Amino acid sequence: MKIQLHTLMAGASVLALASMATAQDNLPQADDSYFMAAQEELARKIADQPNVGRAKNVVLFVVDGMSIPTISAARIFEGQSRGVDGESNVLAFEELLPYTALSKTYTHDAQVADSAPTATAIVSGIKSLNGTIGVDQNTKLEDCASQKGNEVTTIFELAEAAGLSTGVVSTARITHATPAATYAKVAGRDWEADSDLSEEAVQNQCKDIAAQLIDWPAGDGFEVILGGGRSNFMLDSQADPEDSSKTGSRKQRDLVAEWTAAHNDGAYVWNKEQFDAIDMANTNRVLGLFNASHMQYEADREGDAGGEPSLAEMSSKAIDMLSRDEDGFVLMVEAGRVDHAHHAGNAARALMDTVEVAAAVQAVYEKVDPAETLIILTADHSHTMAFSGYPARNNPILGIAGTADDEKPYTTLGYANGPGAKAEGGRDDLTNTDTTALDYLQQALVPLEESETHAGDDVAIFAQGPWAHLFHGTVEQNLIYHVMEQATGLATRAALSAM
Repeated sequence: MKIQLHTLMAGASVLALASMATAQDNLPQADDSYFMAAQEELARKIADQPNVGRAKNVVLFVVDGMSIPTISAARIFEGQSRGVDGESNVLAFEELLPYTALSKTYTHDAQVADSAPTATAIVSGIKSLNGTIGVDQNTKLEDCASQKGNEVTTIFELAEAAGLSTGVVSTARITHATPAATYAKVAGRDWEADSDLSEEAVQNQCKDIAAQLIDWPAGDGFEVILGGGRSNFMLDSQADPEDSSKTGSRKQRDLVAEWTAAHNDGAYVWNKEQFDAIDMANTNRVLGLFNASHMQYEADREGDAGGEPSLAEMSSKAIDMLSRDEDGFVLMVEAGRVDHAHHAGNAARALMDTVEVAAAVQAVYEKVDPAETLIILTADHSHTMAFSGYPARNNPILGIAGTADDEKPYTTLGYANGPGAKAEGGRDDLTNTDTTALDYLQQALVPLEESETHAGDDVAIFAQGPWAHLFHGTVEQNLIYHVMEQATGLATRAALSAM
């Protein structure tokens, strides 16, 4: 009887929708292009059904510093770069990852977060303190002794314990806050090499982040590690292979040599040529460190001395390697340099790196089975870039929005604070300035010579795949971990594997 009633109700709903559609056809705006497009979108949403199956794989994209205005501006920038209408353009992740939510990014001790505790929230399910990685709220900042006993377990460690493959990809240093949150436990996010450790940390035997990556005890370790930060794995007596004027940062332990010696089936690569030449048939894991520090911005990548793969290329290679595991995999892909471009007050590079994220999402989506892969894209925190004024449709997103009360032009994109501000003398007159130039720094309100700051507003979550429908409304940032665990059941699987 219940089945019959459900069937009757479903049939009635279809009839009601059909009746509504017919009624809509009689409205005077029925032939309007926007009206018809909205009707098509409505039909797609009505047809959508949540996936409540088990996720075999998880791909977590973290776009460091990607605020809502960054998404909007990048969407327009990408469309205008292709010569199409930017305002109605759609980035790949907006189309492929249909479930969305807003994420609250505050930390245990701060209204405005840094990347260390926010990444910890995303991969471990808790809120902690600014400046700390992989530890809970009971830890004291840069106090090694206080972190003992307060370490937390990440979704990556659960995956390794359950027998899955894992990977981490970043355009930042692989020891930087966001990628480090997948494996490291430190009271100080800047402890990237042993030379960075405080005296107290040395005395209390805390390990630096790079050493923790090589010594990571979870399962058989990462199958894929791709990013920057080569200097943190090299001794200070070793010249960098890309620039002989630079040396490593370590006092002890050649970590590249240690990793290579430990993995006969692995490939260590540091440039694009070596990356492209990886023998996939005979390589089961890869360590790629493509720059002494952070990798290049996408806008500057082609000029790199050693050559660097793009974020999309690294993501694609990671999927090729990880998907060979029949048990599945968990992968983080971080676009770390969106954040750095915003800190510099340089909107052009921030938008170009965001557009590359869309290419990476597209590449990953095409290589996985979407029905068994939970794909999540989010940001760790926001930035102060504003999208404002009254520019006309199709106005260049990096262009002039209008003229201010001081009779000087102002741009559509600007920052609340940062290097683009002047301490004295008022704003520059932009009349003869090419604000679309790659190196142009958008004007800012509050002068901060070294770096624009993060912002405290909510960021977006996009998702698709098993249990992605749980992302709706406004949620706490640490919920992301809990949805990943719900979709995969990794905590239970890890516990069973340990029995």
